[in-house]
Amino acid sequence: MRQIAIVIFILLLSMSCKNSSTEINSETDGVYKIVVEEVLQTSQYTYIRTTLDKKEQWLATSSRVIETGSTYYYKDGLLMTNFKSQELDRTFDEILFLNDIFTTPPVAKEEPTMGQIGHAGTVSTEKHEVSVPVAEGGISIAELYENKDSYTGKKVKVSGEVVKFNPEIMGVNWIHLQDGTDFQGQFDLTVTSDQVVAIGDIVTFEGVIAVDKDFGYGYFYNLLMEEGAIVK
Repeated sequence: MRQIAIVIFILLLSMSCKNSSTEINSETDGVYKIVVEEVLQTSQYTYIRTTLDKKEQWLATSSRVIETGSTYYYKDGLLMTNFKSQELDRTFDEILFLNDIFTTPPVAKEEPTMGQIGHAGTVSTEKHEVSVPVAEGGISIAELYENKDSYTGKKVKVSGEVVKFNPEIMGVNWIHLQDGTDFQGQFDLTVTSDQVVAIGDIVTFEGVIAVDKDFGYGYFYNLLMEEGAIVK
């Protein structure tokens, strides 16, 4: 009996250890659970070191307070290789850019419309209360979405307020513009550019329109302005 009790105890201990070790970095319904081992802060991003599948993994999210030793959750991300952070003067062999990170497991939400899809998967962009007039020779964001097939591959001019700015991803800056117009729930225009702007800036961009751009890892845009340049 004593030997049986010892065997049962060892089995229970083994199961307990296994559960505790897999719990930290487990994936459930696409949601990953991590424990933060190191944090590096910059003006735009918070860099997080953790361990996934017994391997060091760096993650990045928009700048926020992240506590070392705490548990967080995430889902979806864009894996970048040989990514260099100018502020840290450091190149990461691999880094996963997250759309968001949570202190509790995220609850599944209703899928947004294609016009609302932003970085790293199904990400809804908040509609801001803005009103920016159409620039001379330009078009509104609503008109662009309504007639996107007519503008595909053509250079257009769009004015708007910068509501989101993500720098240095895939070699370019990603800028979200809104002008207050809306076509069937599509009100946010993403512009890729080498130019730097700040949230709240009122700008006019001129660039080439592309549709149905799939960069992989959930980066899909049904409409995108590429090679955007600020015009006066």
